[in-house]
Amino acid sequence: MKILALDTSTEYCSAALWLDGEVRQRLEHAGQRHSLLLLPMVDALLSEAGVAPSALDAVAAAIGPGSFTGLRIATAVAQGLAFGADLPAIPVGTLDALAAGGDADDIVACLDARMNEIYLAAFRRGTNGFDRVIPPTLASPEALPELPRGQWAGCGNGFDRFDDCIAATWPQVRVIRDRHPEARHVAALAAARYLAGERHAPEALVPLYVRDKVALTTAER
Repeated sequence: MKILALDTSTEYCSAALWLDGEVRQRLEHAGQRHSLLLLPMVDALLSEAGVAPSALDAVAAAIGPGSFTGLRIATAVAQGLAFGADLPAIPVGTLDALAAGGDADDIVACLDARMNEIYLAAFRRGTNGFDRVIPPTLASPEALPELPRGQWAGCGNGFDRFDDCIAATWPQVRVIRDRHPEARHVAALAAARYLAGERHAPEALVPLYVRDKVALTTAER
């Protein structure tokens, strides 16, 4: 099974190739250079593995929430590859991929959403991977939803940005530092879903923004 996965939802840019359980990844702190870095990463991965796009089984992408521009880059590139090679697509939530990189059974993933807000979702490990306890949500760090009882760990740059504020509401959460969404976790989730029979048309790769507003007004600032 060969799956190409992309993630440009945060300041990091990554592409990964799943080859029958082996994962190869390209990852770089991109800033605003995702559009310049992503296709060369894809070309390098496929060339090194000797895999043509038409030989892939599926294309996956992190669809959000995350950077508005970043989400559009990954989903557009993944759609183009899927359409061009007549491949199925597998959309993967950014927070799902972030949680998959954690090392806990109960994990809450938080990303800085700018505008003094965070994107969050909470997950609990079940028999077939993580189940969502709280779906992707936009929240103020001062008004977070209540977490169910459990041994919670947290990851994502939302904790870095609003650490003290989040800790006041969620003192029980053990924070895992230096974790961010990566294409290798998108690939692993996509591979499991592909094996379970999940297939989508390329147009299913559309951004999950969660929030429609992209900036504060002058009065709000």
